[in-house]
Amino acid sequence: MRDIILLLIIGWITLQAFRRPWIGILGWTWLSIMNPHQLTWALKTMPFAAAMGGATLIGLFITRDRRDYSQTHESITLMLFMAWMCITLPFSLIWDESFELWKRVMKIDLMILVAIVLLHSKRHVMLLTWVLVISIGFFGVKGGAFTLATGGGYKVWGPENTYIEGNNEVALAIVMVIPLMRFLQLQMTAKWAKTTMTVCMVLMAASALGSHSRGALLAIAAMALVLWWRGKNKVMGAVAMVVIGAALLSMMPAEWWERMGTIKTYERDESAMGRINAWWMAYNVAKSNFFGGGFYIWTGSLFAIYAPDPNDTHAAHSIYFMVLGEQGFPGLFLFLTLFTMVWFTAGKLRTKAMAQPQTLWLSQLGSMLQVSLAGYAVGGAFLSLSYWDLPYNLLILAVVGQRWLQRKEWLREKEEPVIYWPEFLKKRFEKKKRAPLLP
Repeated sequence: MRDIILLLIIGWITLQAFRRPWIGILGWTWLSIMNPHQLTWALKTMPFAAAMGGATLIGLFITRDRRDYSQTHESITLMLFMAWMCITLPFSLIWDESFELWKRVMKIDLMILVAIVLLHSKRHVMLLTWVLVISIGFFGVKGGAFTLATGGGYKVWGPENTYIEGNNEVALAIVMVIPLMRFLQLQMTAKWAKTTMTVCMVLMAASALGSHSRGALLAIAAMALVLWWRGKNKVMGAVAMVVIGAALLSMMPAEWWERMGTIKTYERDESAMGRINAWWMAYNVAKSNFFGGGFYIWTGSLFAIYAPDPNDTHAAHSIYFMVLGEQGFPGLFLFLTLFTMVWFTAGKLRTKAMAQPQTLWLSQLGSMLQVSLAGYAVGGAFLSLSYWDLPYNLLILAVVGQRWLQRKEWLREKEEPVIYWPEFLKKRFEKKKRAPLLP
C-alpha cells in the first residue's frame, strides 16, 4: 500500500512538472534529498529522479509561467565550477568511476541552475524550505525519538543507498536543517505550532548527538554560537541553549563521552589520524596534478603513491580536501568562492530586509541561512559532502530571496496563500465548518 501511494504521488508531481515546472523542482528536491523510494519494498531501483528531472526540463521550455534567466554572482560561479569539473574530467586518474560520479554531480548542479530560473516568489521560497525541512526532518525527528528512548546507546544512521547513509553524514544534514526549522517557526503565529516546532528541533538536536558524530558536535556548537550572537535577547538565549544542551548531554552514555573526548586527543585516535592521512594525500595529488585527480581518487592504488601512510586508505572526510584532491587548487578556489558569495548574500538579506515589515521574513531567512552555512562550514570539514544537494539548495534560497528583495516584489506580488503549514490547515478547516442551524 505504501508503494502504491508513493507511486501515485510521484506520478502526479511528474505530470504537473510539464505544466508547472516549479512543482517539478520541488519534487526533484524531495526525491534527491529524502529518497522516499528507498523506504519502499519494490520501488528502490526505479529512476524516479530522472523521470521528474526530464519532465521539469521539458516544462522549462513549454511553460507559460514566469522564468528568470538573469545571472547572479552565485549562478555564474556555479557554472564556472561546473565548467572546471568538465575540464578536469579527461585528466582523471581513474576514468570509469570518475565519469560515473561526474554525471551525478552534473545532474545535481544542472537542476540547481534550473531551480534558480523557475523559482521567484515568496511562496516558492517557503515551499522549498518546507520540502528541505520535511525531507531531513523525517529522519531527524525519528532519530531523536530513538535516541531518547534508548538513552543514546545506539547510533543514528541515515537512509540506505543515499549521500547521507552514514551516521556522520546524516548528522550534518540534520544540523543544517535545524536553522531552517527555526525560520519556519518565526513565521508561525499559532502557539501550538511554535511549540510543536520547538519539540521537533530538540529531537533533531538529540538525533545529531545520537549519531555519535564528532563533526556534528562541533557543527552544533558553531551554529549555536552564531544563533546566540544573532539573537536579540542574548541572556535568555544563552540560558535556553545551556538548559537544552545540558539536558541532552546528560542522557548520553559513557561510550559517547569517550568518543567525543578523542577530539582533544586526536593524535591517538586511528579514525582521526586516518582522515589526516587522507587530507595529506589530497594535498599531494593536487600539488602533483594541476587538474586534480578526478572524482574517484580515494583508492588503495593512489594512496600507495600519494599518501604518507600508503596502507591507511580513507575517504576524504572533508568537503575542502575532497574538492582539493579531486579538482585541484582552482576547483577548491571556485568552491570556496561560491559559498562565500552565498554567505554574503544571506548577510545582505539579513540587514537590508529589516527596512520594511513586509520583508522581515526575508531578513529572518538570511540570518538562518548563515547559521546553517556555519554548520556546513564546520561540520563539513570532517565529512565528504562537497557535491550533495542540500548546501546548494541554500544557495537557491539566498539567490531567489535576493531577487525578490531587489525587485520589490512585496509591492506587486498578488496575495496568495503562503505556506505557513499550521495556518494553512486552520483555513482549510474553517472553510469546511457548517453554518449553525437556525432554531
